[in-house]
Amino acid sequence: MRPTVVVLGFVLGSATAITFALGGTAVVFFVLHDDYPRLEGELVPLLESLGLFVLLTAQAAFSFYGEIKASRWRRVAHLLLVGVLAAVAAYHVWLRG
Repeated sequence: MRPTVVVLGFVLGSATAITFALGGTAVVFFVLHDDYPRLEGELVPLLESLGLFVLLTAQAAFSFYGEIKASRWRRVAHLLLVGVLAAVAAYHVWLRG
């Protein structure tokens, strides 16, 4: 197995787990929304993070698939993945930090 496949597998698995956790948290926030008004202020940042991680998961899956199939476009997919990772990091460090 190629090392790139392993690294992309880690990225895909981690992004999927974070997306699933954020989605579950969003469901809980929607259910408890009326009883706990404090959650109102946290809902928008949660949904923004969820959207970013959905995008990251999709791009990681695209890169992983391209690497597994050894497609010609896989290098472009890897560059896009790095860009999405940088955008997620920038959002959480500079914009929300």
